Parts: sequence; structure tokens; C-alpha cells
Amino acid sequence: MSNQRQQGNQSNNRTNIWTFGLQLGLFAGLIWGGARGLMYFFRLTDVVPGYLAEPFFKTSFLKTQTGYYVGWLFFILFSIVAAMLYTIFMRRLKGPYPGIIYGIVWWLVIFLVLGPMFGMTKKVTALPVDTLISEFCLYLLWGLFIGYTAAMEYTDERRREPQKALQ
Repeated sequence: MSNQRQQGNQSNNRTNIWTFGLQLGLFAGLIWGGARGLMYFFRLTDVVPGYLAEPFFKTSFLKTQTGYYVGWLFFILFSIVAAMLYTIFMRRLKGPYPGIIYGIVWWLVIFLVLGPMFGMTKKVTALPVDTLISEFCLYLLWGLFIGYTAAMEYTDERRREPQKALQ
């Protein structure tokens, strides 16, 4: 009987992929979307904070206070989707490097492919160097946040160890 209880407790300790991905994306979007807003405020980037909403809203609206919050909401939604994808497909990768690479890949996709294609950003050759560096670093840290948080949750066995020792 105690063996069944131990197995039941062990299965209850597993983190739900869907809720974890949702929470991770929410916090990644809140934190790094806020950082994007500060970067724009301090003129470290020329890309408006609401650039992900650019296909749906005019740039003049996205430069207003309300547009800033709409853009932040779009960054949160984007972060939730990206965190869900990472959690589903790459959660078992260990260390910080997979997350860093994940962030760099998203930067490449957005600034080299999707951004210019949908009018969210200018072509990379038309953006100032400080904007490119700032955005690259932000996406690198955003990816690190998502990847390393998922790695710590799904590859850290220390909190499950006492139950394994009882078997």
C-alpha cells in the first residue's frame, strides 16, 4: 500500500507542461516586454515597443500610451506562444545554452524574416547598430530566461530525490 502512495505522490510532483508554459510565457512577456519599453524610453532602440502589433495597428497609435500597452500585450502573447513551444519540444535540454540559442533564433526570425515581411521592423541594414545590438541582447536574455527556467524545472531532480530514495 505504501508503494502505491509513493508512486501517487511521485506522479503528483510532475509539473504540468501546459500551465508551466503559460506561466513562463506570461512572466517572460511581462519582464522582457517591460524591458523593451525601457529600452525604447532610453532610446536604446528605434523599434517601437508595439512592433509585434504593427500588422494590426498603425504606427502612430503604437507610439501612444495606449499603443504601448497594446504592444506589451502582444509581446506577452508572443512570449506565451514561444514558451509553450520551448516547453513542449525542448524542456529536457540542460543548461543555459539552448535557451540562448532559442532567443537568437527568434531574433533572426523576427528581424530578418517576419519583421521586414510584415512591416513590423525595417530591414536589418536600415536599422542603427545600437538598435540591432540592444534588440539582439534583449532576445538573447529573453531566450535564456525561458530556456533556463524550463531546464531548471524539468531537469532538476533534487526535489524529487527523497521520494526515489524511499523505493
